[in-house]
Amino acid sequence: MAKVESFDLDHTKVRAPYVRIAGVKHTPKGDTITKYDLRLTQPNQEAIDSSTLHTLEHLLAGYLRDHLQDVLDVSPMGCRTGMYMAVIAEPAAEQVRVAFEQALKDVASHGETIPGVSELECGNFRDHNLQSAKDVAHKVLEQGLIVQETINIQR
Repeated sequence: MAKVESFDLDHTKVRAPYVRIAGVKHTPKGDTITKYDLRLTQPNQEAIDSSTLHTLEHLLAGYLRDHLQDVLDVSPMGCRTGMYMAVIAEPAAEQVRVAFEQALKDVASHGETIPGVSELECGNFRDHNLQSAKDVAHKVLEQGLIVQETINIQR
């Protein structure tokens, strides 16, 4: 099986909420794609319920693109502690932290309508919780986002 970067991360030593560069790939045509770990909650101590994480995914997919160029994808982590974001090029982690903070402020003050929530637009359109997503955004903003260095498991 191929090696997976996140399985080498020492989840007991990172301190959420944070932004972390999770990997950089160079395509055969010379493009650079950078993957970021946008962690909202402390691993193995709390997890975000699926309806809240789903709503955060919908909101952050748009708001992160408002604050950062060339976002390819924003996807929830299976462990439900945050999101992965893929971006063309290599924006600095601090630039991503600022964009993530701004996007979370947008989530915290978001109106009543969640984008992309209909049977036509979403594969599980009934599974959302806007108020809880706003609460998570408020909590993260109160805690303060940091740039987290990768701390690998010592094997």
